[in-house]
Amino acid sequence: MSRIPAFFPIRTRALVSLCLALGVFVTIATVELSHRSHPGSRSTQGFLPAVLAAQESSPKLWPLAIDYPEEGSIFPPGITPPTILWRDAAGASWNIDIFFADKTPPIHFVTGGERIKIPPIDSQAVSDTNKPPTLTAQQAATFIWTPDTATWATIQAHSVAAPARLVISGIGDSHTVISQSQVAFTTSSDPVGAPIFYRDVPLMPTLGVNGVVSPLAPDAIHLIHWCLRDIRKPASRVLLRDMPTCANCHSFSADGKTFGMDIDGPGNDKGLYAVVPVQKHMTIENKDMVNWNVDGTVGKTRVGFMSQVSPDGRYVVSTFAGPSLTLRESYYVTNFTDHRFLQVFYPTRGILEWYSRAAQTRYPLPGADDPKYVQTDGVWSRDGKWIVFSRAEARDPRKPGQPPALHSNDPNETQIQYDLYRIPFNDGKGGKPERIVGASEDGMSNSFPKVSPDGKWIVFVQAKNGQLMRPDSQLYIVPFQGGVARRMNCNTRLMNSWHSFSPNGRWMVFSSKARSPYTQMYLTHIDANGNDSPPILIDNTTASNRAVNIPEFVNIDPDGIEDIQVHVADKQAIADARK
Repeated sequence: MSRIPAFFPIRTRALVSLCLALGVFVTIATVELSHRSHPGSRSTQGFLPAVLAAQESSPKLWPLAIDYPEEGSIFPPGITPPTILWRDAAGASWNIDIFFADKTPPIHFVTGGERIKIPPIDSQAVSDTNKPPTLTAQQAATFIWTPDTATWATIQAHSVAAPARLVISGIGDSHTVISQSQVAFTTSSDPVGAPIFYRDVPLMPTLGVNGVVSPLAPDAIHLIHWCLRDIRKPASRVLLRDMPTCANCHSFSADGKTFGMDIDGPGNDKGLYAVVPVQKHMTIENKDMVNWNVDGTVGKTRVGFMSQVSPDGRYVVSTFAGPSLTLRESYYVTNFTDHRFLQVFYPTRGILEWYSRAAQTRYPLPGADDPKYVQTDGVWSRDGKWIVFSRAEARDPRKPGQPPALHSNDPNETQIQYDLYRIPFNDGKGGKPERIVGASEDGMSNSFPKVSPDGKWIVFVQAKNGQLMRPDSQLYIVPFQGGVARRMNCNTRLMNSWHSFSPNGRWMVFSSKARSPYTQMYLTHIDANGNDSPPILIDNTTASNRAVNIPEFVNIDPDGIEDIQVHVADKQAIADARK
């Protein structure tokens, strides 16, 4: 039987419990058939009298499943109104009631139950190797309701000090309650406090004439966008588009003043990196390019993997394969024509090196430069004193005669399990690497660490093999000094990765494929003790047939960047940058 909100008086709770036990709910005596015909109508009158006047007998309530929000969800203040999701095979219409603990009158709506609709697609992102988004069987059986902006503002204002309770009741043909469920949720007093920068990509793998699969055809690279999202606004802003060459991982300094991004050169060379100051109107030019491949050999060495700008913007740490190794000797890479998980990519050899912007030189980081291991995914602590990274025994990306993997998590993938380590930066002198207990030697692959701004926690991705965009990837949190790792409450059923802390440390953004193969973006609240909340979807981040990846909070005002222009993204300019 459904619980009654604890903040009701004892006598009232007893009466409501009795009514619910008899299959009767609050609004039965006040809901008229004409009222039902106006979904979205709002009323708070006659609530308790309806309980007292309710009938004394009614059939047992059928179960009703509220899929979103989940019990215990925490919404950030000011986020746009969420769409409530529920499934009910019994009801013909539904009462939606929100109760508050601060004696604010409850909010009541009646809805006929709209169905989920797939948002618009981007026609340019349609190809023979992908499929338009479709509803799963569960989604097709789902009903939706979205509060208007004013109603949501009221709900948020009265759910900060104590949880609000959402009760959905199915109404049968006889105008009585026949199904019901409820969840409690709160609004945090912690603002998100910063916009989110992310990469917005089409999932269009292509099969070349030589049989090699590429994640995206060269003539479609210009379809990649880079966007900025203020969660208080209903849509994102595109900052960068129409680049004729691919740009990959990006990062910002903790103070929000410096931006870094990998930019590919000719021949899919990965040897160029841009570092520029953050401004309202940003421009990346030849003078801003760092040439990782100091010998100028195009495409010889795959370098600059997961580059990260230091908190103060003075340095960049990255994974380098070394001058004697090519891409095929240091990275396991396999692409598939299945757009849902179209790429497997992880290093099997490499060391950490750091780049000084002042000296314009890069140096190996002692303690994370052992060729016996692959050392990757280096990230900074907020104070710049530590670097946390992933490490495993080095190996060849492929063994002779190794069968090709046909899909993500295929047993024929090269198997590698990373452990997390930390090492002092020590002004570039490094030190002894320290294994992080709880994120190592557990038979799983632990990768992509992120350190909380207060330095207390590390959130990382755990999977059976490899790293990042794995179907089974889950987010875990562990104390910075090591300890017991906890699986986070925000995890969804499918792929959880690409996470980033807000500047105030109270929110984390991440990507997931829980609702669609076209990756979406979610938020979770994290308190001072490292406890997190169920996932909150950030709506309308891109077209329904495009994917969101590499989301990162940026410590700037929501309008701190209006556009980014790249003036080196053509073959001649990139070639000139190498001279």
